[in-house]
Amino acid sequence: MKSTKIIYWITTSIICLFASSAIFMNSKMAIEGSTHLGIPRWLGLEVSIGQLIGLVLLIIPAVPARLKEWAYVGFGILYITATVAHIAVGDPLNNTIMAIVFFILLLVSYTSFHKLQAAKA
Repeated sequence: MKSTKIIYWITTSIICLFASSAIFMNSKMAIEGSTHLGIPRWLGLEVSIGQLIGLVLLIIPAVPARLKEWAYVGFGILYITATVAHIAVGDPLNNTIMAIVFFILLLVSYTSFHKLQAAKA
């Protein structure tokens, strides 16, 4: 139980730190990256707002499990879409790998979250 809790908090914290850095990354590089992938600027802003909501839902322990489930779904869709977008524009694997790594971290966090929920019941 203790190791599951540690794994949960480490993976969830990494995901939330990445999401928070992505939210506040309005640099020239981030805008160029969105343009490269064919993503309009307004969609990037919507995704940033969604990431902010998702990280709040994941990081606050008092949030109901059902809302955390939806945050996991949202992040999962985000990482899968990022992977597909990089592949679609012909980016090399090293550009695509970060989305895959964060999707795997998300799966580990999700699995450990459910183990912790089962232990509470």
